[in-house]
Amino acid sequence: VQLQASGGGLVQSGGSLRLSCAASGSIFSITAMHWYRQAPGKQRELVATITSDNTTNYADSAKGRFAISRGTVENTMYLQMNSLRPEDTAVYYCHVEIRECISRDCIARMTNFYWGQGTQVTVSS
Repeated sequence: VQLQASGGGLVQSGGSLRLSCAASGSIFSITAMHWYRQAPGKQRELVATITSDNTTNYADSAKGRFAISRGTVENTMYLQMNSLRPEDTAVYYCHVEIRECISRDCIARMTNFYWGQGTQVTVSS
């Protein structure tokens, strides 16, 4: 399984960006998809989550400004970020919980966790 994250860039304070994450490979189903971020000198933090039934959760810092969603293309998700602030500057990572087949008939499955490569978001003041 591979994750490809994209959409980062440089934007002015108050601007918007949309991040994308696409999962490919041997995927039976996706349990949940998350966006994390890590700013320089800080720990990686959870920003947003979307589950298989489209339940969403957000960090307090993201509520009202960010929106996580699943794409129409299978196994993709987005993070729409509006009203960006300089403190949103970080490398953003997608993190996906995937159910994979471990038997030929796919009766046996297991959950594995994957990280995307990260995409840089820089917000200038």
